[in-house]
Amino acid sequence: MGPVGEVRGVNDDDGVPPIAGGPGFVRRTVVLEPGVSCRSSDAEWADALVIVERGEVGLECTAGGRRRFGAGSVLWLTGISLAALHNEGTEPVVLVAVTRSRAGPQIGGVAGPS
Repeated sequence: MGPVGEVRGVNDDDGVPPIAGGPGFVRRTVVLEPGVSCRSSDAEWADALVIVERGEVGLECTAGGRRRFGAGSVLWLTGISLAALHNEGTEPVVLVAVTRSRAGPQIGGVAGPS
């Protein structure tokens, strides 16, 4: 794995209120600085729809396979045996994850509501 550096997780909002008794949603932003790699797992992204807002993120699976996804990509990271995230580019990678507020995953070090 490459250099380990700062990975920032930010709670963007307190959630979108439920509509007609349904679940609300929580949006989180995760920033992976240039040249940084971090360990990750499927569990960190459970129930999250992930959008690559900026940059190009490299996903590495436990079997060693790697794929890169650029800005505009929409990802579902559950069930892929995720091992690490990589930013081999020159600009920060910005990932926006949306989860149902009833779930309490931890994404980029930021815990969702329980």
